[in-house]
Amino acid sequence: MTWLDLPTDHPFGVHNLPYGVFSVGDDERRVGVRVGDRVLDLAACAEHAGMESAVVWRASSLNLFLEQGREAWTAAREWLTEVLTNEAHRDAVEPHLVPLTHVTLHLPIEVADYVDFYASEHHATNVGRIFRPDSEPLTPNWKHLPIGYHGRSGTVVVSGTDVVRPTGQRKPPTQPTPVFGPSTRLDIEAELGFVVGGSTRLGEPVALGEADEHLFGVVLLNDWSARDIQAWEYVPLGPFLGKSFATSISPWVVTTDALRAARVPLPGQDPEPLPYLRSEPTDDGVGTAYGLDLHLEVDWNGTVVTRPEFRDMYWSPAQMVAHMTVNGASLRSGDLFGSGTISGAAKDTRGCFLELTWSGQEPVTLDDGSSRTFLEDGDTITLRATAPGADGTVIGLGEVVGTILPAR
Repeated sequence: MTWLDLPTDHPFGVHNLPYGVFSVGDDERRVGVRVGDRVLDLAACAEHAGMESAVVWRASSLNLFLEQGREAWTAAREWLTEVLTNEAHRDAVEPHLVPLTHVTLHLPIEVADYVDFYASEHHATNVGRIFRPDSEPLTPNWKHLPIGYHGRSGTVVVSGTDVVRPTGQRKPPTQPTPVFGPSTRLDIEAELGFVVGGSTRLGEPVALGEADEHLFGVVLLNDWSARDIQAWEYVPLGPFLGKSFATSISPWVVTTDALRAARVPLPGQDPEPLPYLRSEPTDDGVGTAYGLDLHLEVDWNGTVVTRPEFRDMYWSPAQMVAHMTVNGASLRSGDLFGSGTISGAAKDTRGCFLELTWSGQEPVTLDDGSSRTFLEDGDTITLRATAPGADGTVIGLGEVVGTILPAR
């Protein structure tokens, strides 16, 4: 229950409370929480209550708050729930609620490091079949560790930012040598991004059971991909210019606390991972290496073309944290890591167009009658997602949108 005029099934009700960074007019950027179709100005509300924590919310990113750690995150959520549900706080809080239509949303974090994983068995198998048709689709290491690569934190952008078609080297199969020019096989990757908080020391791994202490929340993530540039460059060291030109994320960070009810067991891992990646039992029955019951959809110029399910992912976000720190690599508040493309076994659950059109051999027909294999200039892609919340509620993750501009 809440004193706010909100329907009980609103995806951004008091059961969600995602964080973002906003501004009004020419005012400075600051941290807010979305409640229904309004944004609560956290610093102003906290200052009114005489809270010392107001300083971390008057910042232009979530990074200071992320560094406070799990105890502070939980306390903030409890305080927010109290002031938004107890009528006694209404007069003090209501003046600090700003209509969503009045604000500009910004990149919610100052991205420290960015890592992208490759955690869907269905996606990895399909891509292996497309790129290496004469070899086993999965490489020998794939089921033993979460495969990942380091990306460019400086090219992570907030939803609504246009994406310029990248230019680079590519080698068409009909040409004996590479050519240079704009990518002709521009693609998306529907992913979930995980926002990290609580720095660790160099040389100290984060154990699987401790990963949740550093997983603050999630965003929707579109890792735009130039497949022709990628195919030419990725041997032997992996993706580079075909990925690093742009990665879009949604503006609202949905906390892992809000997603507790969405945790599900992994589909199964065979062979059993090495001990540092091995799930241990938990009271909720999902284990320390858990999946998430998130439902995504990919909208291409107004046509929903695929609906990936995150619960199909092979590797858990907790296993990703354990693996990327097992060598002693440190975590920094503001680190972002992507799940990799979310794909299922069925065609209508494939999370990228390389798979959906089978490398351009099976075009997609949009509602306006046009046909697509890869992205054309002017195309707009929108990713959306929801998850089950506590007591039958729905958690909204919002959307991440990007429009393709011509190469420069």
